[in-house]
Amino acid sequence: MKNDTPQELKPDQEIGRLIDEVMSSSLTDEQYRKKMQRRKEVQDKRIAEAVPEKGLIIVNTGNGKGKTTAALGMVLRSLGHGYKVAIVQFIKGSWEPSEKRVFSYWEDQIEFHAMGEGFTWETQDRDRDLDKASAAWEKSLEYIRNPDFHLVLLDEINIALKMSYLPVEDVLAGLAQKPANKHVILTGRGAPPALIERADLVTEMTLVKHPFRDQGVKAQPGIEY
Repeated sequence: MKNDTPQELKPDQEIGRLIDEVMSSSLTDEQYRKKMQRRKEVQDKRIAEAVPEKGLIIVNTGNGKGKTTAALGMVLRSLGHGYKVAIVQFIKGSWEPSEKRVFSYWEDQIEFHAMGEGFTWETQDRDRDLDKASAAWEKSLEYIRNPDFHLVLLDEINIALKMSYLPVEDVLAGLAQKPANKHVILTGRGAPPALIERADLVTEMTLVKHPFRDQGVKAQPGIEY
């Protein structure tokens, strides 16, 4: 097995090839060491050539569970670094989420606004939903523009976009106003293609199994809310 790497391989491709090769049980200890050494060289080179830090537009979408949960993990990390964070929830609001109570311990660092009225099939009032989404977006813009806030989470805004409660053009224009080092996370299923195109990081949660759909298990505290 040759150790030299073809010039045409991109770093991701070479790392992928090396991972496949080290998973082979036929490698000797010396071959394994050389493969891992080469992988470290490629990874170190990529890190050295990486661009300086920049504020990211992050989209968590898809039909699977975990979009908001993943975003809240980034919120927690930012708080741990001492940054100020703002959360605006576009759909939730008819109940107090447990994360709001937890984040009260960082009340000097976080602003939390649950501005919706629950699921769209529960409100059954499109005009009211439009007004709520518009108010939530105006509040979001305040934090997007404010340089004091390092991270802004727009929770379930993608649903508001999917339901045409907000024009995607307005949201893209608002994101363009953020300071260069600010991160903005937009969650919710059905993220529009234009937003995905604009984003720096996009993760699609895939639904494989779900206890409510597959077993009829209702939402549970600590898991869904």
